[in-house]
Amino acid sequence: MSTLAPSRVQVEELVRSILRRQLGAGAAASADGAAVARRPHLVANISARHCHLTQADVDVLFGEGYQLTPMKRLYQPTEFAANETVAVVGPRQRMIPGVRILGPCRSFSQVELAFSDAISLGIDVPVKPSGDIEGTPGCLLIGPKGSLVLPKGVIRAERHVHMGPKDAAYYGVKHLDRINMRVEGTCPTVLEGLLARVHEDWKLEVHIDTDEANACDLAHATKVTLFRGSSSLTRIQDFGS
Repeated sequence: MSTLAPSRVQVEELVRSILRRQLGAGAAASADGAAVARRPHLVANISARHCHLTQADVDVLFGEGYQLTPMKRLYQPTEFAANETVAVVGPRQRMIPGVRILGPCRSFSQVELAFSDAISLGIDVPVKPSGDIEGTPGCLLIGPKGSLVLPKGVIRAERHVHMGPKDAAYYGVKHLDRINMRVEGTCPTVLEGLLARVHEDWKLEVHIDTDEANACDLAHATKVTLFRGSSSLTRIQDFGS
């Protein structure tokens, strides 16, 4: 029995189909019909210790009706670093002063610390996605006009990457999927299991805390790569070069 070999047209269409699946919705067709990926602009930032507060907690710490004042805008257009700071006190009565507040106010209060910060304060912090504060430890917050006991909300923020829908399609992930990051430079490192957080208002940005950033010397990285699994079909993006 003879088997007909696929025609060149069929082979080309098969290759295009595979490329479309690999590149996702971020692929565009070039003049000669080949798939070309839209390369996202990747930013990897260090998320230092900070807190988010409700307006009610701002009132207690800074005075009734007090409004946070922006010091600088952050990379995500909806957020800013405020001029205002608070002191965080742990059960050992040790204190970290000058912890920056990020605005605008939220519907819950949360303190995000690096692991070394938590050890210093004597708080056994879990690794949690931002906003997942049920069952987490609390702390004492001190402001210029008052203090309050935060009953819960102290976490070590899980390493994550903010993405818009087109970025997620490019990397082949959806909201709450996992993706890995390779850091190249003085301390080459692979960080696994970054949580993909997808929202239409977000720009592509990795957040890791100061402990993780120091361990891989992110500040002097020459290239950062986001990739899924161990596939050689990774999406490479130069960072800082």
